[in-house]
Amino acid sequence: MLRKYILAINPGSTSTKVALYNGEEKVFASKIEHPSTELEKYNNVIDQYEYRLNVTKEWLRSIDISTASLRAIVGRGGMLRPIPAGTYLVTDLMVEDLKNCVGGEHASNLGGILARGIADKENIRSFIVDPVAVDEMNDIARISGIPDIKRKSQLHALNIKAVSHRYAHENNKNLKDLNLIVAHLGGGISVAPIEKGHMTDVNNANEMGPFSPERTGHLPVGELIKMCYSGKYTYNEIKAKIKGKGGLAAYLGTNDAREAEERMKNGDEKAGLVFMAMAYQIAKEIGAMATTLSGRVDAIILTGGLAYSKILTDKIQSMTKFIAPVELYPGEDELEALNEGALRVLEGEETERIYENEVEISD
Repeated sequence: MLRKYILAINPGSTSTKVALYNGEEKVFASKIEHPSTELEKYNNVIDQYEYRLNVTKEWLRSIDISTASLRAIVGRGGMLRPIPAGTYLVTDLMVEDLKNCVGGEHASNLGGILARGIADKENIRSFIVDPVAVDEMNDIARISGIPDIKRKSQLHALNIKAVSHRYAHENNKNLKDLNLIVAHLGGGISVAPIEKGHMTDVNNANEMGPFSPERTGHLPVGELIKMCYSGKYTYNEIKAKIKGKGGLAAYLGTNDAREAEERMKNGDEKAGLVFMAMAYQIAKEIGAMATTLSGRVDAIILTGGLAYSKILTDKIQSMTKFIAPVELYPGEDELEALNEGALRVLEGEETERIYENEVEISD
């Protein structure tokens, strides 16, 4: 049987998104929902492996696709040790680190394990692409101001790299010849300068940068310390305020930016002020990242779900267009980005990376 398809697997907390590609063409795609009654049977995410493997195989059977027709399988990268960006072969050490949750427990840890579980039976390659753990920061960007605390690289690497590659391709450029600033605008917000193909700095989307629909971003440290020692909040309550219940959710009682924008359009002055403040902070972060490139910026790219908001992107564009042209790539298609990463290796545009080698360099 001719091996022509790439299977992409993106495990989420309550679902597994899957898609089948023939080259760049998406042939089939589905979101497999996992009932809470089923997931409750497992003590942790990794224990769900056999269950998710079986439902993925069942999906393939339902669309009449044999694993013998697959040329490669690519899974969403998980919480690994810090590594450079790229498409990685799933190896023994990677599987071990994903199982042991070396960077934290997350459903995406299953991506590489599921990919290899199917690929090994067919003697084909399995990959992950640009996981959250991607770290290409310059050493100077890691300095925080307190030796005990080092700035970390945690960002929406998969989508940021994917739109960077698309922009370069559409403009007949090599990404290694470009300086870009990419802002991923979603539930969390990542703003990263791309210098000759490398993400040399980034606001940690969980702790720094602009506030977002559900995260606080930068906070006045003194006031935060007072809150922590006020006796009013537990450690977990403070964590939830910063990530999950911060940003729009804290000010407006909703983490749905569409609702916030609609309230603004209907005359809600508070909603308007907060929504535009989010745009203001995003633009300010883009300006800060422009300085890391000494102002030499070929384009600013706005991507992620919030980039569908014309009001938001117009405000950001009006504040940053003096730096460079602003391009919109709204939304994110993680399955497509996974397929593109695998294709770059399969078609010889890039060389697959080996996790063991890169971890040794990073350490």
